[in-house]
Amino acid sequence: MASEMNSRDLSQTYKMAGDMFGTLFNEIGKVVVGQKETVEQIVIAILCNGHALVESNPGLGKTLTISTISKAMDLNFSRIQCTPDLMPADITGTQIIEESGGHKEFKFEPGPIFANIVLADEINRASPKTQSSLLEAMQEKQITVGNDTYILEQPFFILATQNPIEMEGTFPLPEAQLDRFLLKILVNYPSYEDEIEIVNRYTRSISPSVNKVVNKNTLLDLQRLTRDVPVADDIRNRAIKIVMSTRISSEFIEYGASPRASIGLILAAKARALIKGRNFVSAEDIDAMAYPVLRHRIVLTFEAERRGVSTDQVIKSILEKTK
Repeated sequence: MASEMNSRDLSQTYKMAGDMFGTLFNEIGKVVVGQKETVEQIVIAILCNGHALVESNPGLGKTLTISTISKAMDLNFSRIQCTPDLMPADITGTQIIEESGGHKEFKFEPGPIFANIVLADEINRASPKTQSSLLEAMQEKQITVGNDTYILEQPFFILATQNPIEMEGTFPLPEAQLDRFLLKILVNYPSYEDEIEIVNRYTRSISPSVNKVVNKNTLLDLQRLTRDVPVADDIRNRAIKIVMSTRISSEFIEYGASPRASIGLILAAKARALIKGRNFVSAEDIDAMAYPVLRHRIVLTFEAERRGVSTDQVIKSILEKTK
């Protein structure tokens, strides 16, 4: 009986999914001008129950985009401003001494990690020790303080930002932590028309706001629906060949992607198909999601860097060879 109820609930959610996504993107668009691909990819990461690393030059609305998405999805949101002196306890929380009735006892004070969406702003400014405090939360959806383990409320996502042009006082993320991000999303400069709209919208006395359109339970249902999107054998096999092609020693690739990339590519393609209103994964979904799934999992050779060959150019070449 319970499975029949769940099936009916998911069926109803599936019927409403198209309208929900349309309303969601419209609401986000009230605040975030342009950046449709960025917003879509962040939502895809959330549907896959994964984490995303958002990279761009300063002032392109990374923080605004993430906080706006959390408001539209009615999720608890917390922001961690990463700095070199940030300590792990500043993220996870710590034990404090509380006096009650003449007795002193330790009480756990939760940190900002206890939220549905955690924005780790400028994550590469935090020290390696502090960055490592996020690993358990990202992988196990729990944190350990002392001898106690605390389960994080679902849904739970870490959306981190970093600035690629500011290298002084930064600590590049190790490959082990990068691999735990489902997507690496690049934010480009707005078009001329979008920048006119940005200036018009944010130089008025009234700031734009966003309404809540998706609640937590609906989001959990959408996550389940994402995994139920079917993928044909030939599409799945090509996705695996794309990932395995990154492991073949070449002039431009030193290290390739792990099987975690194969899982991520299929899941991200399923989420994109659901957003686009299709009940199957297409080759277009695989091609579109290969870039954010693979760009942080491929380590380029010195020769590639010397020639100015980017990771996206390498991925494009692989996609063309595997068609």
